[in-house]
Amino acid sequence: MDLNFTAEQTAFRHEVRDWVRANLPADISHKVHNALHLTRDDHQRWARILGAKGWLGWGWPKEHGGPGWNAVQRHLFEEECALAGAPRVVPFGPIMVAPVIMAFGTPAQQKRFLPGIASGEVWWSQGYSEPGSGSDLASLKCRAERRGDYYIVSGQKTWTTMGQYGEWIFCLVRTSNEGKPQTGISFLLIDMKSKGVTVRPIIMLDGEHEVNEVFFDNVEVPAENLIGEENKGWTYAKFLLAHERTNIADINRAKRELERVKRIAKAEGLWSDLRFRDQIALLEVDIVALEMMVLRVLSAETSGKQSLDVAGLLKIRGSEIQQRYSELMMLAAGPYALPFIREAMEAGWQGDHVGAAHCAPLASTYFNYRKTTIYGGSNEVQRNIVAQTVLGS
Repeated sequence: MDLNFTAEQTAFRHEVRDWVRANLPADISHKVHNALHLTRDDHQRWARILGAKGWLGWGWPKEHGGPGWNAVQRHLFEEECALAGAPRVVPFGPIMVAPVIMAFGTPAQQKRFLPGIASGEVWWSQGYSEPGSGSDLASLKCRAERRGDYYIVSGQKTWTTMGQYGEWIFCLVRTSNEGKPQTGISFLLIDMKSKGVTVRPIIMLDGEHEVNEVFFDNVEVPAENLIGEENKGWTYAKFLLAHERTNIADINRAKRELERVKRIAKAEGLWSDLRFRDQIALLEVDIVALEMMVLRVLSAETSGKQSLDVAGLLKIRGSEIQQRYSELMMLAAGPYALPFIREAMEAGWQGDHVGAAHCAPLASTYFNYRKTTIYGGSNEVQRNIVAQTVLGS
């Protein structure tokens, strides 16, 4: 197993780095490096820039409009984008639903939906979790009843990230109550402009409108929007969740945020504190270990070997690392991290900061990142899955 990059791969890295530097808007990069508020326009601008280059679907094969990169090239692209301060691509379209449409959708569905995702023009949302159906996703109750050429959808989804911007939503819906709960689930694509769709905000402790409830009141959905076969949606959902959990690990963002931890520690006079430096060193060791795990998976894929199904393990380690670096930043700022001035999260704010400007987002980021070990399958459940599938227990 060779974890070193070849000369060809290094040249590819430099090509991506040069392009990102030339095309990533400076105002967006500034916001990302300083954890300032990103607007819908910020996300959409970067998505469209990538889309125009043909790189928004960087994991896609050429036959579906992607660059056809191998696993190592995809990793290098993600790393260079993260280190340059590019915002995370909103994953629901290009990373999550697009692979499902490619794998299980009809040619007509692929022709209809993939171009809008690849260009960054269409914003997708995810409709999985429901009140009482999160980690136990198979217990979902949102109902879809077939009537002629339509499904009539009624029910509720919750924790829908950025759902206020969504134009389409992919949903798991119950189409049968017979047999095991998993066997009666279907995968539907729903236009969020349809009559009967209502999006209500869930406002977080910091006043941020990040997540939503989505209600479906007898919404008519054309039967042609069903992905694959009716009652086979659980299979497609598991396929999608593997992509989501690998994406949550986000090793490249962790490497960028590690450097931010160091900058804040130096600015706050803690770089000479050996005990605090020890904590940074331990974090860095875990980030390097996670990167090695990612590279092992990439090496196996490149050589054609079958790698272990480690999506859940990557999610566990990556999410815990995200919580740790957000905690270290807040600890470095001490009491100056506590006051929350919402306006200070906007780029160009001219008001008075409490402490240094880098302190403004630290507490809200820390509290927000409590979610990382819950969404995409809670870490407690993921550990059980890893024990069963990897350890055979």
